[in-house]
Amino acid sequence: MAKTIGIGVIGTGFARKVQIPAFLACESVKIASVASGNMANAEATAEECGAEHFTADWRETVIRDDVDLVLITTPPNFHREMTLASIAAGKHILCEKPMAMNFAEAAEMMAAAEGKPLLALIDHELRFQPGRLQAYNMLREGLIGKVRHTKFFFQAPNRGNPNVPWNWWSDATVGGGALGAIGSHIIDSFNWFLGTEISSIFCQLQTAIKQRGDSTGAVREVTSDDESNMLLRFHDGELTQDATGLVSVSMTENPKYTNRMEFYGELGALRVGHIGELEVAMNGESDWRSVEVKLGEPLAGMPDTGFSRGFVQFAPLIVDAIREGRNVIEHAATFADGLKIQKVLDAARESDASGCVVKL
Repeated sequence: MAKTIGIGVIGTGFARKVQIPAFLACESVKIASVASGNMANAEATAEECGAEHFTADWRETVIRDDVDLVLITTPPNFHREMTLASIAAGKHILCEKPMAMNFAEAAEMMAAAEGKPLLALIDHELRFQPGRLQAYNMLREGLIGKVRHTKFFFQAPNRGNPNVPWNWWSDATVGGGALGAIGSHIIDSFNWFLGTEISSIFCQLQTAIKQRGDSTGAVREVTSDDESNMLLRFHDGELTQDATGLVSVSMTENPKYTNRMEFYGELGALRVGHIGELEVAMNGESDWRSVEVKLGEPLAGMPDTGFSRGFVQFAPLIVDAIREGRNVIEHAATFADGLKIQKVLDAARESDASGCVVKL
């Protein structure tokens, strides 16, 4: 019988909706402990997933003998401390994005994990959508030739409602905002798909809803961005030639959820939708046409925004790697990848503050 892999979960938001169900769908996996700053959330989540331990002190979760993997799904200001403690305890780590609050924190996390026989991963689960993996291969097969330009459009209108309460997402001092939450995924997608890095960035951040009521009814200032716009240039590489990029992220724009990436090359264009659906338009063609692709399925009850489909594919690969004693998973985002993303996020904030292009 396969060894049971124990997961220690810190945070009960995305983990509760997507990650815990995906791990429990794997063979011989248990949720060993659930930690949350809100004890009621920890208890309710533990009851749902059958965890025997729950706590308001995440350190109890990290040091448990039956925890093999620590799943860190908290606001970014906690990532560094939780990661360092998990590494010290000899635990594998899957940390939510963005990796940290800044480049210095991310570099410290990567240095602590370096040389350890541990998985040290950032949860960029979109890489594992079957459609995205197919697009990754299509680009490398030369379907559209060298990439000249990319576009990424992300719209999620829910935060356009001014009655959405103030929470950590509204607070830049703990890592809230669209740039970190969504921009990190977009930067990772560019790095992974294109096999190169961003060479310069011009960024404008905007806060459309400037005040929100908190849980006590008090009105609080929103200090984080709910809109992020970026102009990019990329280093030349095997797939890129003098390439540029355009990014539009909004958490307030109507009418519907959009998460779409487009590549424009010498020979044509490739479009990737939010659940991994693919379309191409070769030079001389007048419109996009669909490409046959297996999209995978989210588990019942999961929000189908694309992230759940990716994580359902990712979770068993993590479990297999732990069981087999491997600290490398093909296509998984490592701490080194997270550090590269953090460098761009820091540059984006510098650009917004200065109003200037920042070269990396």
